[in-house]
This record gives sequence, structure tokens and C-alpha cells, in this order.
Amino acid sequence: MKITVPVVNAFVDGGKGGNPAGVVLNAHGYSHRQRLEIAAAVGLSETAFVSPSAIADFKLDFYTPTMQIAHCGHATIATFSYLSQRGLIANQHTSKETIDGRREIVMDGEMAYMEQTPPDYTTLDGQELEKISASLGIEAGHQNLQSEPCIVNTGNAFVIAEFGSKDEVQAIEPDLKMISRFSEKHGLIGYYIFSRETFKEGRDAGARMFAPRYGIAEESATGMAAGPLGCFLHDQSGIAKERFLIEQGYLMESPSPSVIAVNLKRKNGSVSGLMAGGYATVSGQREIVI
Repeated sequence: MKITVPVVNAFVDGGKGGNPAGVVLNAHGYSHRQRLEIAAAVGLSETAFVSPSAIADFKLDFYTPTMQIAHCGHATIATFSYLSQRGLIANQHTSKETIDGRREIVMDGEMAYMEQTPPDYTTLDGQELEKISASLGIEAGHQNLQSEPCIVNTGNAFVIAEFGSKDEVQAIEPDLKMISRFSEKHGLIGYYIFSRETFKEGRDAGARMFAPRYGIAEESATGMAAGPLGCFLHDQSGIAKERFLIEQGYLMESPSPSVIAVNLKRKNGSVSGLMAGGYATVSGQREIVI
């Protein structure tokens, strides 16, 4: 069976870079095994499979080359941008169904935004903090960590850790096996490390993301991690803003600059929800045979 899979780069910065995802429309005819084969053949970190839904406008199933996962931020933005560009979205307000339920999607001009849940924070004891430091190749209590790392969950959980400069973030050489074990123990997607030093003015943070538990050594744009970081900056760092811009991909060995917008919803001073989004462009297609 021959299949043409569009490749859509999400969270592009100035029309370039971003994080590529495969998008498969009319996917209801493919079995779980076939979807795994397609995702493996496409070979990107995630491929989205779009099919009809009884509870939302579209049903999205996300696959890495090795497994199905509950959510994927950049593949969601890629999918809805692609659907919009093809004239398949009737309204500004739309929605997706995933294996975890229904989520709202908002189209704002050429930008797509996805709903995430209010943040849940997990503080870690000294032994767990030492494991995080060791997995990042730094000494426990490293003086340039700006605050104690914590786990933040807005639908997916990540360790969030702040460094003093982008040079320190770039210098990190992660132990991917240790990160994978820690992520498995705590139910994480991975680590999101950042500093408030950015490449472009008007941005709030520059980040790197490691998710070896899901076969991703490093990813160039992660919408499901930028949401937790926006909440962290608001709640833990005391930055009383409703909109954050997060850079990612600049510090990779092969840079793919990306930018993710995080819009917080606040009630009585607390974050009650958020939308994370960005721009996406079609960068090519993959012709595969399964």
C-alpha cells in the first residue's frame, strides 16, 4: 500500500525552522499496527492520524515511530494548520478528541492554539533532585540553577529546570538513559530546561527538551512542554503576564529555530487554563509503502 504523508513544520519562527510532524487524513481505515508502520516509515518524532469523532470536530491519534502517545503539541498545531490551509475547518473555534478526551482548538488568523489543563506542580525531595542534577551532568545544588526543578503537568508532565544563561543551557550534555529511567518512574514525557536569555528580543525563555523515554533525544519545538513552562514562569518565578513566548530549537546541534506562544487564563490571580500555539507550514511530503 502506497501512502503520501504531508510533512508540516509546527511552531516555525519567521516561516522557518519548527518541528516537523506527519499528518495522515482519513485515517479511520488504518489499524493500530498499520499506523505504527506508517509512523515508523515516516520517521519523524510524531505523526498525527485524523479521523471522524463523535464528541469533537476531529479525532487525533498520535504515534511515534515506536508507540502511540496520548498527546502531541506540535503534531496538533501541524494538523489544525494543515486542515485550515485546506479549507477543512469551518469555524475559528474547533476541537480535537484524543485518547484522553476532548480539547478545544482556536484558530487565530494563521495561528493555531490548543487547550491545556490548569497546572499541577510536584515538588521533589533531595534525593530526586540529585538524580535530576546527575542526569543533566551537573553537581547537585548547582549554583547556576535559578530555582529547584519541579514537575509541572498541564496534560503532560515535564521536569522544568531553569539555568542562568543560554550558554549554560547549551552546554548541558544529558544522560539520556538516566532521564529515561527518571521519566518512567514519574510518568514524565521528559525534561524541559531553559534560561530567560533568548536570541530574539521580546521572548521570555529559551528552552531545550529531552524525551528519551519516547525515543526523542532532543526536540526542536514542544507545545506540551511550553505550556508548563509558561505556568512555571507565572507561578514560580512571579512573572505576572498572560502571554509568554518560548524559543526552542536554537541550541540544538543542528538548529531548527522555533517559537511557541502560551496564553494563560487566570482567575483570582491563579492560572485556570491555557492555550499554546504557533504558526505551521508544509515543508514537504513522504512517499511510503507499508
